[in-house]
Amino acid sequence: MANFKKHFKYYFILFLFLSAAFVWLAVYLETRKNLLVAFLDVGQGDAVFIQAPNGNQILVDGGPNKAILRELSKVMPFYDRTIDGIILTHPHLDHYAGLMEAARKYDINFEMDPGVKTEGEAFALFEDVLREKGLRRIYGKRGMRLVLDKDIYLEILLPAINNENLSEHDGMLVSRLVYGNNSFLLTGDMEENLEEYLIATGAAIGSDVLKVAHHGSKTSSSEKFLGWVSPDLAVISVGKNNKYGHPHEEVTGRLEKFEIPILRTNESKTIKIKSDGEKIFVQ
Repeated sequence: MANFKKHFKYYFILFLFLSAAFVWLAVYLETRKNLLVAFLDVGQGDAVFIQAPNGNQILVDGGPNKAILRELSKVMPFYDRTIDGIILTHPHLDHYAGLMEAARKYDINFEMDPGVKTEGEAFALFEDVLREKGLRRIYGKRGMRLVLDKDIYLEILLPAINNENLSEHDGMLVSRLVYGNNSFLLTGDMEENLEEYLIATGAAIGSDVLKVAHHGSKTSSSEKFLGWVSPDLAVISVGKNNKYGHPHEEVTGRLEKFEIPILRTNESKTIKIKSDGEKIFVQ
């Protein structure tokens, strides 16, 4: 008894620690019941973190700098040092610089991109990091599917072909994330010519959530395209007081005309949306 009293405070501290760990684990497992799609607040750039209920994780674009690491730490457990795959929609710095930082910090299985190349030391460094880390390279194109979990897959809508000589915007990788009856259209910096192509070829673009292309640039998000997608929610990834004037008032005006609610990372910070396969809800 005396020995127990002597060590009581240590047992008590251990009990509190284990209790806290159990509660944390229970909460974490509860959050894993749904698909998580987080539009990360990385400033003037794009970064979309996807986590399936089984724990599979994909990062689509990474923003312009190390801000991606700060934002990933908010949506991933502190002990998690792996991401299943990273996807680059096109080789612009505000999309791949953060992916390079993520590749340096996390263990990643594969990288997917549209196969478009660009000149310059920055992109060459990005490719060097991928080689050094031993990532499997995949050129994504129309018709491919990445299965993340039961009834959850990422379907590649564009490009139709892999051609390294296409311009960064014409060779854009566009995808649609599907979970049961819910879907998210991830557009990168797609412009109106590719919107027209998707409509003309009968691509399945109707979606509950639209990631508004090119940070709300007026070169994208035509009325015709918005009508075909018919989203319940539009998300704009954009930096505060950016020099481009994004999102352009013409684009927000079109969205308002269709009565589509808008969420913006420069106003709401990181935007977390969950789906149970039947309905979506903003966390």
